[in-house]
Amino acid sequence: MDGLPDRDYDTNAEILYALAHATRLQILCAIKGTQRAVSDIEEMTGITQPRLSQQLAILRKASLVNTQRDGKQVLYSVNQERMSDVADMLDTLAGTTDDGPAAPTKPDPARPEAGGAARFARITR
Repeated sequence: MDGLPDRDYDTNAEILYALAHATRLQILCAIKGTQRAVSDIEEMTGITQPRLSQQLAILRKASLVNTQRDGKQVLYSVNQERMSDVADMLDTLAGTTDDGPAAPTKPDPARPEAGGAARFARITR
């Protein structure tokens, strides 16, 4: 079975789970390209402290953010290396490479197309 190289499925699921939330995406956009303290992220996004801390914990667990202590404050930034790994994983799943999209595959006549429960017969005239 073809899988994702150098990754386990649990780790991939954790990463995708962390990214699949509007609030966490908003946080990542707010800290993209810079370091920000929690208070700055709160001010930029309008996400209140308890909820923000909870969402940042999920992003930390998935290693999607880096942290750096500056006195009493913790600064957050996007983990660019991890995001590159995520992009590679999605490219693998999409069948794309740096050279562009993979060549389309021809449908296998032995396998009917997916179409749900209602697609069980073909009407011809």
